[in-house]
Amino acid sequence: MGDLLLVRHGETAWSRSGRHTGSTDVPLTEHGREEARALVPLIRSHRIGAAFVSPLQRARETAELIGLTGTRIDPDLREWDYGGYEGVTTVAIQRERPGWFLFSDGVAPGPPEHPGESPAQVGERADRMLAKVDAALANTEGVVVLVAHGHFLRVLTARRLGLPPADGALFQLATGTVCRLSTEHGRPVIAGWNVRPGS
Repeated sequence: MGDLLLVRHGETAWSRSGRHTGSTDVPLTEHGREEARALVPLIRSHRIGAAFVSPLQRARETAELIGLTGTRIDPDLREWDYGGYEGVTTVAIQRERPGWFLFSDGVAPGPPEHPGESPAQVGERADRMLAKVDAALANTEGVVVLVAHGHFLRVLTARRLGLPPADGALFQLATGTVCRLSTEHGRPVIAGWNVRPGS
């Protein structure tokens, strides 16, 4: 069975300023586009068996810039629904909720179209996505690539390793990076994390 490559989209104005960016469809900055283009050699060094991408434009543009073709848009790859914390920084949230921590406390309720997700709900989406990854890996000799978002990919990594969703907190993930999840002796492992060319 092949490896799983995780690509976090390039920088956006909101990621640069630390604003929680779930459903808001912000574009990449020019620096974010440069981050994505820089990943091309890393992606080309693998045989791609299947690729899935979040429906949000920052992820779709990253997938295009790194040269992926035939990608499947999958809503399960969208970012954490931050509910009432959409667009708000952690610093601002902690002024009202001292000690607040996304991975354990979740978010404040939002509007009906974006009510917010608990860590467990994000974990359920990650599990669904991993089932699709495993199905794709069973039918290809190449790697599977996911192009998505920081907090979601951290939860997905935790679940891949058999950890609870809240343990996604352990895996800091920068914009415009590639991570590789593999196996060793039949067990899931992290084989590369926050990789950029030359790092």
